[in-house]
Amino acid sequence: MQLPPQRQGKEQETSDACVDSSGRRAESGRNPGGDSLFCFPIYGASAQIIQHTCPLYTTMCDVPVRVHRALLIVGTLLGWVCLLPVTVQGQDGPSSETALVIHGGAGSLSADEMSDDREEAYRLALRTALQEGNAVLRDGGSALDAVQAAITTMEADTLFNAARGAVRTSEGAVELDAAIMDGATRNAGALTGVQTVKHPIRLARAIMEDSYHVMFAQEGAEAFAEQQGLELVENEYFITAARRSGEEKAPADPPAAQEEDEKYGTVGAVALDAAGNLAAGTSTGGISDKEFGRVGDSPIVGAGTYAHNASCAVSATGQGEFFIRGVAAHSVASRMRFGDRPLGEAAQRTIDEIEELGGVGGVIALDRDGNIATPFSTGGMFRAYVAPDGTTAVRIFDAAAEE
Repeated sequence: MQLPPQRQGKEQETSDACVDSSGRRAESGRNPGGDSLFCFPIYGASAQIIQHTCPLYTTMCDVPVRVHRALLIVGTLLGWVCLLPVTVQGQDGPSSETALVIHGGAGSLSADEMSDDREEAYRLALRTALQEGNAVLRDGGSALDAVQAAITTMEADTLFNAARGAVRTSEGAVELDAAIMDGATRNAGALTGVQTVKHPIRLARAIMEDSYHVMFAQEGAEAFAEQQGLELVENEYFITAARRSGEEKAPADPPAAQEEDEKYGTVGAVALDAAGNLAAGTSTGGISDKEFGRVGDSPIVGAGTYAHNASCAVSATGQGEFFIRGVAAHSVASRMRFGDRPLGEAAQRTIDEIEELGGVGGVIALDRDGNIATPFSTGGMFRAYVAPDGTTAVRIFDAAAEE
């Protein structure tokens, strides 16, 4: 280590004498009043490096000689600690607390209109996905792994509009979109319009980690999936009997022109791991009867999916066109980071703004302190969470309707 400029080349001289706080030179073995704690001949230049590097221990006056040596040793050791490299994970360092929030879409749901069997089926599906993701966190896994596990579970469940059981386009096929984002690095991967990738969220993760790009589309995305060895299936795999018969088995994101009672059901997850890192992911089949390669908000970073350790992780569901225009997911983070708003207020204000634009929907959001927000402007939103204190909840309607 180089000495401070005024000390360079004088290591031997410094070991014999140094300058006290009044500008006088102190001879070896003496401790005149006003000496710096680090002005002691035994340690010489090394102590002065610490004096310049760690100001906390810079000056101590009128210290008796018999105490000086002991204090100097402690100060020297603490000073060198100041020079040690520090590894910081997450925003404020490691934490043993974890949290996970998931959603299965929002819509004009009504507790009075939903049958008990159907409601219980959704609650069980949400609980299963939550358990899969939370198991990853309990085992020390990353937020990204937890998000992927939860979404993969929902993609395989025909109750949700993501992968198997997704809605069809105007041509009768299923086209899928997905995105994932790492809050620690703000790396992201996304895809749109794929028809053969069994688990789109896994493809999004591969794009993020194994390519130099952020988003792939249609045939190009499928070619990359094949190159990565991801499981591919025929498009028929995604089409369930309920979808084929026209029955709405899950809410499906409607365009603004459709009636409000049309339901929509993107799936998503946000997680906080023990290292303090956040992640977000979203997967969807989009809107029923979509045309011309329509792309919603789900695969667009900042609109339907966003994560940043400095603020929060967000996954959105609703009328995608409005969430794109409102840059919804990023708006929640920006209100926290630049507007100094708490998570709940930031998330609610974003949903209010989407309503002002003419759209409806909801978001799930989670910040680095484990705070959770799930505001929505529809009759209900399929959602569940495990809070840092272990509290678990599975909800569909607003709090009043479930009490």
